Amino acid sequence: TSAPEIVDIAESLGRAIAAEPFHVADREVSLTASIGVALTGGGGAPGHLLRNADVAMSRAKESGGGRVEVFAAHMHADVMRRLEMASELRAAITAGKLGLEYQPVVEFATSRVVGVEALVRWSREGHPVPPAEFLGVAEDSGLIVQIGEQVLREACAQAAAWRSSGWGIGVSVNFSLRQVTEAGFAASVLSVLDETGLPPGALTLEVTERVLIEGGGPMADGLNELRRHGVRLAIDDFGTGYASLVYLRQLAVDIIKIDPSFVAGLGADGTLAMLTRAIIQVGHDLGIEVVAEGIERPEHLELLREMGCELGQGYLIAKPMDARGIEALVGSGWP
Repeated sequence: TSAPEIVDIAESLGRAIAAEPFHVADREVSLTASIGVALTGGGGAPGHLLRNADVAMSRAKESGGGRVEVFAAHMHADVMRRLEMASELRAAITAGKLGLEYQPVVEFATSRVVGVEALVRWSREGHPVPPAEFLGVAEDSGLIVQIGEQVLREACAQAAAWRSSGWGIGVSVNFSLRQVTEAGFAASVLSVLDETGLPPGALTLEVTERVLIEGGGPMADGLNELRRHGVRLAIDDFGTGYASLVYLRQLAVDIIKIDPSFVAGLGADGTLAMLTRAIIQVGHDLGIEVVAEGIERPEHLELLREMGCELGQGYLIAKPMDARGIEALVGSGWP
């Protein structure tokens, strides 16, 4: 009979769903529920009520999932804004208006650029759109698959050109949950490698822990198939999820990338320093490369070196840049 009571019911449903894993065939699947609540306010069409509940559910998912959100009027405005952005993004993809920048990964001991991470960029009416803003829209709308194909093809072609010039630079490309669970994902990656002439070992697929957790068996099969062909696999934002060590055992991982939140706390937070040191040691013990992300201060770099970390990227080393910037950096060396 009241909004708080409705929210209490919704939260109890969410707790019940998350309490124990579900048994599916021979697997145990743990689930959480994102729940949207809408109130009639004494009027309004049933269709509008369902739409509002769906909007609130989407907000619950965007906020991390496993929670309850109650619809508010501003949410509908946000949905309309995202729909407009999706339309403009679709047009930009068709017109080829997305571009790439590359952030170098440097080997500390030699100051050598050993690889780059490809990052997609979009300018709307001359103004850059933050990737965090449009990539979420792309994921929700399914446009991320088309964007991913363009990014992979362009990044592989560029890396192949660099390697033909005698620069042994590898390239890392980020993949989302929707991409890696697409039918024929592994075949499409191998096709791009064949088309561009890039050796499989020069390509690294970056996925987050969330992708590994939610992707399921077919995704793991696709990633393992790519690894059999020599493509490398990296876990991005390592340490922020709850299944890191499990997936290091289940998947043959080549690289773990320490989340920037760990690096940012070095020198100020003893617990973060301890955890960072432990991640580096685990990587060494398992024969996995460790890359520190988000290095922005000289003291962070020095502490990572002392901990035995050998590779890193971040604004202290170099900001994302176009291909010509990378060529100049490789030619002169990282200072």
